[in-house]
Amino acid sequence: MLEKVGLLDRKDHFPSQLSGGQQQRVAIARALAKNPEILLCDEPTGALDSVSSREVIRILKEFSRSFEKTVIVITHNASIAQTADRVMYIKDGKIEKVQVNENPIPVEEIVL
Repeated sequence: MLEKVGLLDRKDHFPSQLSGGQQQRVAIARALAKNPEILLCDEPTGALDSVSSREVIRILKEFSRSFEKTVIVITHNASIAQTADRVMYIKDGKIEKVQVNENPIPVEEIVL
């Protein structure tokens, strides 16, 4: 799983020896190792720079497509939402709108 998130060469490192983006990818690898039907990610890019953010979103999208799993990303970042197949807008604890995105923006093209 570490190979899938690009961290095989860091397998013997402690968390304090990894960047924030690398730590986030380890967390994703741990979650993916359980092979869940649904992966719920709450602000997975919240504390990351734009390069690490794109890498995390790319990994999540690849997991969803490759293993035919559902990935739910909770975010306040509209740019990240543009990469999704479907976006649910929630206001005051209720679903306000569901939007199917026929042409999701490729991760490489989002502006963060």
